[in-house]
Amino acid sequence: MTMDYMAEALTEAKKGLGQTSPNPAVGVVIVNHGEVVGRGFHVYANRDHAEVVALAEAGARARGATVYVTLEPCAHQGRTPPCAGALIDAGVSAVVAAMEDPNPLTAGQGFARLRASGIAVHVDARHTAEAEALNEPFCFYMRERRPLVTLKSALTLDGKIAAPDDNEGWITSEQARGHVQLLRHLTDAILTGIGTVESDDCALTDRTGLPRSRPLLRIVADSQLRLRPDSLMVRSGAKDLLVAATSAASAERRRILEKAGVEVVILDGTGGRTNLRALVEFLAGRQYQSLLIEAGSKVNGAALDAGIVDKIFFYYAPKIFGGLQSLPVAGGRGRRRRADAMLFRDVRLHPMSRDEFAVEAWVARGARG
Repeated sequence: MTMDYMAEALTEAKKGLGQTSPNPAVGVVIVNHGEVVGRGFHVYANRDHAEVVALAEAGARARGATVYVTLEPCAHQGRTPPCAGALIDAGVSAVVAAMEDPNPLTAGQGFARLRASGIAVHVDARHTAEAEALNEPFCFYMRERRPLVTLKSALTLDGKIAAPDDNEGWITSEQARGHVQLLRHLTDAILTGIGTVESDDCALTDRTGLPRSRPLLRIVADSQLRLRPDSLMVRSGAKDLLVAATSAASAERRRILEKAGVEVVILDGTGGRTNLRALVEFLAGRQYQSLLIEAGSKVNGAALDAGIVDKIFFYYAPKIFGGLQSLPVAGGRGRRRRADAMLFRDVRLHPMSRDEFAVEAWVARGARG
């Protein structure tokens, strides 16, 4: 039986998920004469990249070995020396990578440096899609130079997210809500609106209990700075709370929130609203590679209208609210003609609990219904 060492390297990479941002999750397996002599994965806090971790375990047995790595070894000096150089110095004979690094600082240069040193290089196309999916936000950020924005919502089968009167309880099951926590764990920042904060008094934290490389940045779109200093959102803050407001907000309210440890950024948009496009650019400047939107109908609609949403992740419960007053997943003016409907591509269905499912899909930019 032929061993799939790249599959093992991908398993190693997954051990670092949530602990590598703004770096990618990378896994390595080193094989010498059919024996695995070294394994490694990257964790941002430990500095060393996966290749260096695996080489340290392999020691002298790395000489003449084949290295299976989920991402092209870096060729630039960052917090650590380039991994391509470490592999060359270790005397490995071949490197098999699942994909080329989309980071412009490497982007093929790692492969070129290895080949120039006489090391055989091969890209394992069988695992390229899985390797890219593993680092979806990183790859998107490197190519687009902005964070990947995902709109998440829990809704009924008729597309409603809130009833007109009593909204106590949950739309989806505990299993589905647990999956949401995993999404939060794998994202850099999360956005909601002040209306959701006022109605739910939510904290919007990562409750998985799993280690992270950086705190989940919680963001509230609050044009007038209505956020109360005694809200759970503020009281649970640990330098991880940002409020996106406008210049129309009270200077005194800003002073009070900043004194409570809240960062306030002024992003003026049209109609007195927070500029969501400017918010995405702001996050890009701080190397936040992913943003999850968990908000109400108004913010969801504004995000879609602003064109900042790249993906959706909708959790459907086996329920119907009906009526004209129940809130839809996206408010605002919406599309007035069927021909102008937003289209999506690469639609995937994810089973949740019994009779529940989630829809994951990419916005088909430029396409019309």
